[in-house]
Amino acid sequence: MKYLFAAAVLVSTAFAGMSAAEAAGGCGPGFHRGPYGGCVRNRGAVVVAPGPVVVRPPVVVRPPVVVVPRGRGCPYGFVWRYGRCRPI
Repeated sequence: MKYLFAAAVLVSTAFAGMSAAEAAGGCGPGFHRGPYGGCVRNRGAVVVAPGPVVVRPPVVVRPPVVVVPRGRGCPYGFVWRYGRCRPI
């Protein structure tokens, strides 16, 4: 019975220590926490108005670009090193 009583006291103490959470982060009504932790006044009501309807022209599908590799960059007996043709 003493364990049940101790558990009840522990639970009631835990619930007594809790309070309602403040959404303002401790700054009070009309304020909120800023980026550096200070209290900042809330701005006015935010109203989002619908924007204008934008009609875009249809997308034109172009044929793919074919890239043909060039021939040898350096003549035979040379290789491309350090930004230029160098002999082998």
